[in-house]
Amino acid sequence: MTCFHFATFSIFCQPARSFSRRSAALGIACGLLLAASAASAQSNPGPQLALARTQLTAGMHRLDVQLAQTPEQRQIGLMWRKDMPQHEGMLFVFEQATTQCFWMRNTLIPLTAAFVEDDGTIVNLADMQPQSDDSHCSSKPVRFVLEMNQGWFAKRQIKPGYKLGGAVFNKRPG
Repeated sequence: MTCFHFATFSIFCQPARSFSRRSAALGIACGLLLAASAASAQSNPGPQLALARTQLTAGMHRLDVQLAQTPEQRQIGLMWRKDMPQHEGMLFVFEQATTQCFWMRNTLIPLTAAFVEDDGTIVNLADMQPQSDDSHCSSKPVRFVLEMNQGWFAKRQIKPGYKLGGAVFNKRPG
C-alpha cells in the first residue's frame, strides 16, 4: 500500500498491480486530492486575518484572539504573519481533549504556546522559534492552545496553573 502525506492530510491508495475500475478511481481521487491540497497550500501563502475573534482575560489583561476552529484554520495558524500586536493571539480550538503538538513551519515570529484545559487552566507553556519543525506538546490532553508573542506570558508572570477567563472556556464540547 502506498501512503502519501501532505501536511496533515493522509491519503491511502491501493497498489497499481491490482488494477480494477475501483482502484483506478481511487488512484485518480487520491491524485486529485493531493494536487488540490498542494495547490491550496501554495496559492494561499499569506496570513489568515479574517478569522472569528473572541475576548479572553488573564487577570487584568484583556486579549483579542483569533479562533482557529477548523482543521484548515488550525493547520495554517499564524503562518506568514510578520508581526502581531501584543494584546492579540490565536486560540486553537479542538473537538476533544488530546495531547496537542505544535511546530513553527512557515511561522515568522517567535511565539509561546499555552496548552489550556477546558476550564481555562494553563497546563504548560512552550517557547517556539520561527521556521522550526521542532515539536512542542501539551503535557496532558487539552482542547485549547493559545499562541501569543514570545515573552508575553513571562512578562506577566503567568505560569502553568494560572486560569484564563473567557466565554469559550464556559462551553462544553458537544
